[in-house]
Amino acid sequence: MSGDPGGGSALPPASPPPVAPADKTLYVTRPDLPPLDELLPALQAIWHSHQLTNNGPFHQRLEAELCRFLDVPALSLFCNGTIALLAAIQSLGLQGEVITTPYSFVATTHALRWAGLTPVFADIEPDTFTLDPQRLEAALTPRTSAILPVHVYGHPCDHAAIQAFADAHGLKVLYDSAHAFGVRGGTGPDGHALRQANLLRQGDLAVLSFHATKVFNTFEGGAVVSASRDAKLQIDRLKNFGFVNEVTVDALGINGKMNELQAAVGCLQLPRFDALNARRAAADVCYRQLLAGVPGLQLPPQPTVAVHNHGYFPLQVTPAFGCSRDALYQRLREAGILARRYFYPLISDFPMYTAMPGAAPDNLPVARRVAQQVLCLPLYAELDEADCRRVVQVILNAAAG
Repeated sequence: MSGDPGGGSALPPASPPPVAPADKTLYVTRPDLPPLDELLPALQAIWHSHQLTNNGPFHQRLEAELCRFLDVPALSLFCNGTIALLAAIQSLGLQGEVITTPYSFVATTHALRWAGLTPVFADIEPDTFTLDPQRLEAALTPRTSAILPVHVYGHPCDHAAIQAFADAHGLKVLYDSAHAFGVRGGTGPDGHALRQANLLRQGDLAVLSFHATKVFNTFEGGAVVSASRDAKLQIDRLKNFGFVNEVTVDALGINGKMNELQAAVGCLQLPRFDALNARRAAADVCYRQLLAGVPGLQLPPQPTVAVHNHGYFPLQVTPAFGCSRDALYQRLREAGILARRYFYPLISDFPMYTAMPGAAPDNLPVARRVAQQVLCLPLYAELDEADCRRVVQVILNAAAG
């Protein structure tokens, strides 16, 4: 794919541009996998050791390499991100109510309910789609124990404002960072640190997902990022039934351990991340250049971080476009392009949440509008320029009526 991943040179070549074959299905994402011949030696090592789980050598190696790559002090691997979130909630001893966003994958609030907590919904910011710090005060009650914000599409929450509010009211902050793997901060033009400086060091804990749909995957998997080795020790015990040693259990734990096969895959995936991210960035540039100026389409904001992970391309289809978001979604599907309405419906619209505090539609005007307009286009490392042009052509045809 041609074009500068940072948003530079124009794409259209002098010769007719390539167009992907129409019978090739394009998914909203496609898991990146390491070369199979690189995985086979790891499988042989696992078979030789007979250590399949319980903090084996690949598990230990991946934890150490992720700490270095993400620049975090401590990290605990998990079998998936949802169990990691449940363990993080348990480790913080949360009770009562937790302020959170309705604009996320439903696992975010499911974990709260499984832990016996009450989610209280607050609206989101219109540009980043993250929890709006200005709406926290209205969601606060004497039962509030924490805030659970979500970094959406790799765009960071306003963690400084959220932390200031939490400190003022004695609240814990637990970040759902499933979309934030590899996002790295930087400094603005005035030399001050951007609000996106190391996301995984913000709040009390941060949770990652390594699901197959994520920019870094271990088939299934997840992690809890801690600020200290002591906090990690507590979380490690929680993911292993609460065992301290062979005969002592001191906490209500769960089985959340990542197995050796998952960890081995992660060890192979991590060195490939930056190269794969550059390819996703190029697809992002291609979409932006080909869709620029189309009436009724609102492109995602340009990343303000030093390194974005380009996991999603959330296009907003406004009433000024030639058809509705849902009609465009259907047109794309009919063309073999499986875009997704991430996130729709809002979590607050699912039947188990409609009666929760803050779930009323008039309390969430921004989230409701965004959920009705966003369409995530296919974006993954194997997506080439011909694929992007095929997607865009369907969109342009829909705009024409």
